[in-house]
Amino acid sequence: MQVTKGDVEKVASLARLHVTESEKDAFAKQLSQILTHVEQLNRYETAGVEPTTTVMGQVNVFRDDVVRPPLPVEKALANAPEREGDGFGVPKILEER
Repeated sequence: MQVTKGDVEKVASLARLHVTESEKDAFAKQLSQILTHVEQLNRYETAGVEPTTTVMGQVNVFRDDVVRPPLPVEKALANAPEREGDGFGVPKILEER
């Protein structure tokens, strides 16, 4: 499939991107190459082929949830840059009106 400079201009306009003349030529060529490759892939018969999420056959290896006691407050806040009582100190970012 051939992508024209006009196609690139339209997509750039929709995306509100500024594209130079040299970029328009380059993008048209690159997008044409990508779509040509996709057309080649579409020629393969894939009916009955199971979709895969990984080519290596890996499965999720989640561990079982185990209930444990929480960290003591002192240990949890040991590296906190600022503290307020039993929690983290966070700088104020909103002004009062």
